[in-house]
Amino acid sequence: MAARRCNQLLLMAAAAVLLPASACAQGAPAQVNTIQDVVAKLGTCWKPPPPSRANPDIDITVIVSFKRSGEILGHPKITYESEKATDNDRVEYRIAVMEALQRCTPMPFTESMAGAVAGRPFAVRFYNHKPQPAEKRAWLTPKIL
Repeated sequence: MAARRCNQLLLMAAAAVLLPASACAQGAPAQVNTIQDVVAKLGTCWKPPPPSRANPDIDITVIVSFKRSGEILGHPKITYESEKATDNDRVEYRIAVMEALQRCTPMPFTESMAGAVAGRPFAVRFYNHKPQPAEKRAWLTPKIL
């Protein structure tokens, strides 16, 4: 029993990855055979809310489990949202996460992966951090006198 719990925690820790908006540019595998493939597939489905509707510096973590068929098992659970998120930000990001999960399911698991992940929880962190502006180095700019 303790070994199974340890395996579940290990799987959750391995799946607790960052899914930046730039992950959409990476290709997702046709068949999902590893945890990295699950992350890549979810990354291609993640479309954060536009900055006009929600703050772009929000993190949200969801725990989700899959059936052998690749469908979602039960209901995904939001376990973390950034403290600085307003109520509107929370709603917009929750909708974006649920839409990403809908776009990605059923997950096309290989037979071996389906047996390995069936019923196990994945803690997945979604975020959309806007890039920091480049530092202005006026003191390094050459001046012609």
